[in-house]
Parts: sequence; structure tokens; C-alpha cells
Amino acid sequence: MIIGIGVDVVDVPRFGRQLERTPGLRARLFVPAERELNLRSLAARFAAKEAVAKALGAPAGMNWQDCQVDLDAAGAPLVSVRGTVAAAAEAKGVRTWHLSLSHDGDVATAMVVAEG
Repeated sequence: MIIGIGVDVVDVPRFGRQLERTPGLRARLFVPAERELNLRSLAARFAAKEAVAKALGAPAGMNWQDCQVDLDAAGAPLVSVRGTVAAAAEAKGVRTWHLSLSHDGDVATAMVVAEG
């Protein structure tokens, strides 16, 4: 059963300017394993985190670092949650996440399905 869906789009150059202007934003949004990725990958991961939040109904108090995008052995993206995000997902009955990422020019997009 689908619990929620979320979609987000990020303008990559604008996101890059935000990271440059705001010291500490990269550390606040991303876990250490994500922080060293290129800008397009960071923008896509931020879009994924936003899409996860939307799929959960945008719960208050979500810690961005409690949601991580990993890659499986074949290179497909996976959602990994813990802490505040895992608690919100458990409360809604989410057991499985489906994630798709895409980049085209200056746009990064993420689509998430939360399944119970």
C-alpha cells in the first residue's frame, strides 16, 4: 500500500550559490559520506530528502542528516533513514522506500514513494 509520494526539483546553480553563501549548510544537510560529492549529486540528494519529507507529510522536527541517499551494488539510489525520519516513517507505517533521481542540465529531480 502506498503511504505517500514526494517529488522535488532543485535548480543546481542556485543550490550551489546557497551552499557557498551559507557556511555550515553542507554539514547541516548532508552526512559526511554525502558532503564530498559533486554539486549535481548534492542537489539530487537534497531533492530526495525533500521528497522523503513530502512523502511523510512534512513532519516538524525532521533532521536532514536522518535521511541519507546511498547506492546499491548496481548504482541505483536507495533511501536510508534513522532517528527523526525513521520515527516519522514508522508512525505512518512505511516499510519500503522507492527512489528515482534524475539530472538534466541545471535541474536535479527526485521522486519518492513510501510504501507500507
